[in-house]
Amino acid sequence: MARVRTGVRAIGAVLAAVLGASALAGCSATGGKRAEDARRAAEAQGRAAVDTPRWTFAMVTHSGDGDTFWDIVQKGARQAAAKDNVEFLYAHSDEAQQQSQLVQTYIDKKVDGLIVTLAKPEAMKDVVAKATRAGIPVITVNSGSAESKAYGALTHVGQDETVAGEAVGDELDRRGRKKALCVLHEQGNVGHEQRCSGAAKTFGGDLQNLYVDGTNMPDVRAAIEAKLQTDPSIDAVVTLGAPFADAAVQAKRTAGSGAEIDTFDLNAKVAAGLKAGDLGFAVDQQPYLQGYEAVDLLWLYRYNADVLGGGRPVLTGPQIITEKDAAELQEYTERGTR
Repeated sequence: MARVRTGVRAIGAVLAAVLGASALAGCSATGGKRAEDARRAAEAQGRAAVDTPRWTFAMVTHSGDGDTFWDIVQKGARQAAAKDNVEFLYAHSDEAQQQSQLVQTYIDKKVDGLIVTLAKPEAMKDVVAKATRAGIPVITVNSGSAESKAYGALTHVGQDETVAGEAVGDELDRRGRKKALCVLHEQGNVGHEQRCSGAAKTFGGDLQNLYVDGTNMPDVRAAIEAKLQTDPSIDAVVTLGAPFADAAVQAKRTAGSGAEIDTFDLNAKVAAGLKAGDLGFAVDQQPYLQGYEAVDLLWLYRYNADVLGGGRPVLTGPQIITEKDAAELQEYTERGTR
């Protein structure tokens, strides 16, 4: 598998795997992929591998309605929760104030652990502080690695968005691109700004930001198409989420552009696009890991007061994937874990 750069901090995954394997040694001993699939299926069906108290962990994200990226995060979280004998609760809102209110609701319910995203960190600062004052351990995921520790979270699980952007800039250079669009689909999301600024930092060519309304896919497609028609010298379009890559591919065809379409994140459609050559590369931050590790780390803290990395971020990406990886990953994207 072509892995230009990976930021996975293996210790978290290894520790989780050891814990799971120890409890399920009988299944693992049968060996092979079939046994592993059976083990995962058992976890998904809610069979706990431990006898610790049934703690309740809640996750509150900045996801908008229908964002499939968060389905993958949830799948990882729910499978870890099943293994860890944890009740898992989930809520989301792409409005920062509502996200904060949802966190407050879970504080009032006295949950045993919280997982939150800090896409708009200032709006979440006070409520995260309330949670920690209430004795509820907090882990941040996906967005807000820079603010996580300062806000009192135990640790952050996700990729460093600036580093991920820099990897994109390097990859565009490697592919000989000269002029690129960076398509931001959610204004005010600090992670998105960091991705594009990181790409601009390492890309030797010209990179321009294009802001679109990510809740309106026809508008996204039209905006990219208009930009490609106006400027035929654009030879790369980078979208910041898998669902937007397909819109960019359609816009490219309508505009008659020769630009390469690249994207952050992975799903079944992106894997198929890589395989077919419609996409150049994708940046996988492994959302399944973000959900799985966040629940596991909260369980470890409750069980054993463990904190990985001294509070430093547990990185899940970036991992640059191309058509060489598509066939292997397509199976996992179709079952919703990559």
